[in-house]
Amino acid sequence: MAPTLYDEKPDPGDLIEIFRGNYQHWALYVGDGFVVHLAPSTESPGAGPNQLMSVVCDTARVKKEEIWDVVGHDKWSVNNQLDEKYKVRPIHEILRDAQAYVDRELPYSVFNRNCEHFVMALRYGKAESRQVRQAVETVGMAAAMGIGVVAVAGLAMALFGGGSKKKNKDKY
Repeated sequence: MAPTLYDEKPDPGDLIEIFRGNYQHWALYVGDGFVVHLAPSTESPGAGPNQLMSVVCDTARVKKEEIWDVVGHDKWSVNNQLDEKYKVRPIHEILRDAQAYVDRELPYSVFNRNCEHFVMALRYGKAESRQVRQAVETVGMAAAMGIGVVAVAGLAMALFGGGSKKKNKDKY
C-alpha cells in the first residue's frame, strides 16, 4: 500500500522522491497538497514501459499538480538528500521560483536536464542528479570489467538518450 500524504507530512520546499520501478521521479512540495515537477510527455504514474520513451524527449513541461495525481500508487518519500552538502535556499525563494516555472516548456535531457536536476536547482541553486551519477558509475564499472564498448555505449544511450543540444538561460 502506498503511503498517504499524512504518513510523510512534507513541508513546503521539500523534495519528493517517487519510486517508479527502475527510476525515480522527483517533485517539489509547494504546500496544500500540491507539487511542482518537470515532466516529459511520457511521465505519469503507472506509465510502465512507456516511461522509457523519456530518453528521446527533448522538452518537458513544468506542472503544478496535486501530489496524488503525480504519485499515483507508487511509493514516495521526502528526500532532502543534499541538505548537508549545500545550503538550502530561503523557502520563499524556492516557492516563488517554482511557481514562476509552472506551465513553461523547458529543454529536457535524461542525462543533464531531468526532473531531479530541476528540483535540486530550485532547493539548492545547483542542478544535480544522484541517479544519473550512479548510472554513469555503473556504466564505468561495466567498461572496467571488460564489457564491450558497443555494449557500454548502448547501455548509456538506453539510460540517458541523446539529450537536447539546445541552450537555455534557465537556472536548472
